[in-house]
Amino acid sequence: MTLDDSRPLRELRADFLRTSTQSMPLAGLIVWSALGIGAPMLPPSMVGMLALYVMALIMPLAFLLERLRGRNLFAKNTNPLMSLFFASIAGIGVTVPVIVTGANLAHDPTLVVLGMGILAGVIWIPYGWAAGDPVGLRHAIARAVGCYAAFALAPTAYRAAAICAVVAVSYVYSLLFMKKPSSAVVQQAL
Repeated sequence: MTLDDSRPLRELRADFLRTSTQSMPLAGLIVWSALGIGAPMLPPSMVGMLALYVMALIMPLAFLLERLRGRNLFAKNTNPLMSLFFASIAGIGVTVPVIVTGANLAHDPTLVVLGMGILAGVIWIPYGWAAGDPVGLRHAIARAVGCYAAFALAPTAYRAAAICAVVAVSYVYSLLFMKKPSSAVVQQAL
């Protein structure tokens, strides 16, 4: 994958958008909704542990969803904006131990759900920039504010479920309003 692409940013963004998919936000909606539904019935420590796996499950589930549609997610993509997107995922991943450490020190596994809800939403910032789509930044900010509000305002027994609900609603918003490739661009790609 080459990073010294000399194409103008406008072309790189158009290519990024053309090759993007709604499978990742759909996968996020599925896994966060499942965690939110199960959260009130599970011990808080298990919910906190499962929140760690939610972020890791999104990418493989997105790949599976794309395969079911007959596509290969990110296949042979040399766009440097895609490299930025993947580097951002790695950057977010290396901060997960901070969340776990804080939750352990506070003896509150719901802090893992809060942290992962916010941290996994940060990926929408580089996605939105790369796609030239303001929905990415809106998603990340609204999701963070909503997660903090859910943590602060929901009854303790329902905090994790409330945080998951905020994340799920954020995904619904993005699925409805994020830029989608035009059918003409998709036709050219096939």
